[in-house]
Amino acid sequence: MLHGIIMAGGSGTRFWPRSRRNYPKQFLKLTGDRTLIQQTFDRCRPLIPTERMWVVTNQRLAEKTKEQLPELPERNLLLEPQGRNTAPCVGLAAIHILKQDPDATMLIVSADQSIQPDEKFREVAEKAASVVEESPERLVLFGIPPSYPATGFGYICRGAPLSGHPGAYEVKRFQEKPNRWKARWYLWTGRYYWNSGIFVWKAKTILEQIQKYEPDIYERLCRLQDVLGTDQWQSTLEQEFPQMKSISIDYAVLERVCVGGSATGSPNNGTGSGCRVCVFEAPFQWDDVGSWQALARLAGSDEHGNTVVGLHCGVDIQNCIICTEGDHLIGTVGVKDCVIVHTKDATLVARRDDENALRKLVAELEKRGYDKYL
Repeated sequence: MLHGIIMAGGSGTRFWPRSRRNYPKQFLKLTGDRTLIQQTFDRCRPLIPTERMWVVTNQRLAEKTKEQLPELPERNLLLEPQGRNTAPCVGLAAIHILKQDPDATMLIVSADQSIQPDEKFREVAEKAASVVEESPERLVLFGIPPSYPATGFGYICRGAPLSGHPGAYEVKRFQEKPNRWKARWYLWTGRYYWNSGIFVWKAKTILEQIQKYEPDIYERLCRLQDVLGTDQWQSTLEQEFPQMKSISIDYAVLERVCVGGSATGSPNNGTGSGCRVCVFEAPFQWDDVGSWQALARLAGSDEHGNTVVGLHCGVDIQNCIICTEGDHLIGTVGVKDCVIVHTKDATLVARRDDENALRKLVAELEKRGYDKYL
């Protein structure tokens, strides 16, 4: 059966001051009347019943996650004692799901992405699940056709078409975040996708691959699996999980499988040789909602390039992102290329074209002891 896993950790740094350590961006309503995590849950629900939906987050965010998703069974809320990236996260979900369903298929999504329309997402998710049912050794990714030469995403190079599955391809190789010249070339070739971080595979298969490529993580997962449902669970979790290597599932498994070759051991040269890893070209609009720049893509801009959410009055402003809450009015005069965000206890004014500067600002706030604003 198909199970949905929502990865919902995160610190919310790039959406400060709206997002905070205890209120990261998945809890924000950036567009519409539902938060990002609620939209993610809603997107999966017509395909997967509530009792087979899972959320992996951290202990600090447990109560807020319950508030946001009251229909989620409490036993399906998995709490990491410490963030260790996506490979341990996926492994933790897999051992829980296998206890219920030894033949489970996992659809893994992030809580803080924007996808439209939902129907197209579900269509391709069903197709991916059918590939995995047909070939349980397969590891399936969703690739986003690039719309501009992005340097902030990893890329997937597609190989041969997957026989019998239109829109699916074997993965030829993974590419790290490129410089601008390479990103332009990737866009021009038409063979590269952005890596969306959405996956479909058998729970048993991904654990087998973790065992092969990250045996220490696997051994610790086995110790956890042995005490599932017992009084020893929490103490064992707190002992074993923080000692797992902090590594993404991409680095831990997917890229190594591609380098290592196909299910039959032959090199993965994209010639139809039976590569385990394949990619579906996503037929939906996707945004990773990685920074305040995403608000312009999600909410749109006026004829002067301005995106405004909330009360605002401006004169002679261009290419700005402005966001405020409640009945607080922001007034601007002669402002260009800025991000201006107001909350009840903090205000951000920043250059729009310098996304990395926000990380530096958050680090400086921490350095100066302004923890209550983080």
